[in-house]
Parts: sequence; structure tokens; C-alpha cells
Amino acid sequence: MAVLTDPPPPAPAGPTASPDGGRRRVVAMAIWGTAFVAAWLAIGLPTDPAYAFLWIWAGTIAWQSSRPWRSHLRFARDWIPVVLLLAAYNLSRGFADNGATPHAMELIVADRFLTGWATGGEVPTIWLQEHLYRPDQVHWWDVAVSWIYFSHFVATLAAAAVLWLRDRARWGAYMRRWGFLCAAGLATYFLYPAAPPWWAAQNGLLTDVARISTRGWKEIGMHGAGNLLNAGQIASNPVAAMPSLHTAFALFVVLFFLRGTRKLWWPLLLAYPLAMTFTLIYSGEHYLIDVLVGWAYVGLTFLVVGLAERWWAARRARRAALAPAGATTAAAEPARAADPAPAGPATPAAGPADSAPAADPATVPVER
Repeated sequence: MAVLTDPPPPAPAGPTASPDGGRRRVVAMAIWGTAFVAAWLAIGLPTDPAYAFLWIWAGTIAWQSSRPWRSHLRFARDWIPVVLLLAAYNLSRGFADNGATPHAMELIVADRFLTGWATGGEVPTIWLQEHLYRPDQVHWWDVAVSWIYFSHFVATLAAAAVLWLRDRARWGAYMRRWGFLCAAGLATYFLYPAAPPWWAAQNGLLTDVARISTRGWKEIGMHGAGNLLNAGQIASNPVAAMPSLHTAFALFVVLFFLRGTRKLWWPLLLAYPLAMTFTLIYSGEHYLIDVLVGWAYVGLTFLVVGLAERWWAARRARRAALAPAGATTAAAEPARAADPAPAGPATPAAGPADSAPAADPATVPVER
């Protein structure tokens, strides 16, 4: 019997990026960016969930233009339920008041109690607009407010898209928490319809409050940028202010990524929900109490979903420990037979891999 004296050459670590692939990405992203800006100026910024998803999907296709189409179609398959849920959320939120008289005076009293010592007894929105807002002049902070307000509609989706591409297990954890947060907010809109400061001013409960979340774009010549957002504001439910999911989403995204980020960058990340808070209060969209309740909902979301995940993982572990060894082995056979990858080290395919990264079975199922 012949004996091999030399070990076989090591398998290649994986496909290497070619200069052509890099150039293709640059060209594809340039085309995507040009199309996005053109649509943004002609139609408006993508604030509708379905419209925003289409742009994010197109961006992932451009970024991974060397991937086979089945990879891009898998992205659409996994995200269509998410987009449908967001669309249903937006639609149902419009009926949340159900004809009931919205809560407004309680929120005014709460804000005066929280900040009256510093604002002369006024709610923060009125105090900020008295000091910073000029109807006949748009300042640089008005432009910043418009951009920060718009980020609410894309930041959570964009972060989820990056997670889907890089870590499918964390994507599942992210989506579970985001879904719970949306559901909790929507339930509160039905149970406690609440009006924002601009609505209270229009109905005589406050002195003049201007709704100025989109005025900054006009100052820099982007007159059509807020078209979709303005249309959405007109069609949406005006009494879905408690809790503020705008600031809740901002804090949620930051907290989800905070633990894996170097502490050097923490102040910059935490500045985002604070900037969103200023934006919402200054522009007349929310009271401070709405923001604080939104933050509390984020904490509740991480607590409840985290406990549920640990309970589910422990339950699966107990079931696996109680299962007979023979039954466990027999149950594993079909999975091994269906798995195209061998048990030992394998040589990667020549083309770029487009399968999902291995995930923790306690969080999301592994896609094959």
C-alpha cells in the first residue's frame, strides 16, 4: 500500500476579489447613486416603506453586483414579509384614533411639569420655536432638522439590510426586536390616541406652533425632496404621537449596535437619538413626554425579547437533552443527507459564496 509522504496542498481560503469585481462595484454604485438622486429630486425622498425597500434592495444589488441573481432574489424573499408588515402598520396607524377624542392636555401638563422650571412654564416646543424659529428665514439648523427627520424612514431599514448581508443570525434578532417595538407602539396608538403639539395649537390648546420638519430642504434648492413625506403626513393619523417611534427607532438602532462598537464612538452614536429628540420637539411633531415613553418602550423591547429568546433556547436545549440518542441520530440523518457540504474541511466553490452565514439555532434557522 502506498504511503503519502507529503501532505496534500492546502485548500484555497476562498475566492479572491478581482480588480474587475471592484470596478464593477464602483460603476454599479455610481449608477445607483445617480438614479437615487434623480428620483429624489423628481419624486421625493423615499419615506414609504415599499419605496424605501426598493431603493435599499437596488443598493444591495449594486454593492454585490458579482453575486448570482438567486442571492438577490433571496433578499427580496426574506424582506417582502417585513415590507408588508410595515405597510400594514402604516395603514392601521391611520385608523388608530377610531374617532375618539385624542389626549392632548395631559401631555401639555406633563411637559410643563418636566421642563417648566427652565422654559418659563411653556412646553419645550414653544420655547424652542420662540428662540430658534423665524417664519421668514431658514437657518442651518432647520436644514439639519429636515435631514434628521428624514433619517427615521431609512435608518432602521438600512441597518437591517447591512445585517442581512453580513450576519443573518443578528438580522433575525434585530427584526424580532424591531417587530415587537412596532407592535407595542401600534397597540398604544389604539389604546391611547394622543395629539402632537402642532395639532394642539391648531385646536386652541397651545399658542402658535409651526410644523417645520420639512422646511429646511427648500433652503438648499430641494423643493421636491419632501413631496412624499408631506403627502404621507397629510394622509397619516395626526393623533399617533404617544409613544414617539421616531425617537424610539433612533435609540433602538444605536443600542443594538452599541455593544459591538468601540467606546470611542459611543458619544457619536448616542448623539443620534438626542438629535432626533431635538428635531421632533423643535419641529412640533412630539412632546418630551412622547420621547421619554418611546425610550422606555425600547428598554422594554430589549428586556422582553431577550428573555423570550433565552427561554426558547433553554427549552430547545432541554428537549435535545431528553431526546433518545437513537432518535437524535435518526433525526440528524436527513439533515446530513440534504447538506451538500461534507463534514470535514472542504474546498470552497470557485465562485463567490452566496449562502447565508451560519446562525445560532436558538435565534434563527440556518438557510440552506
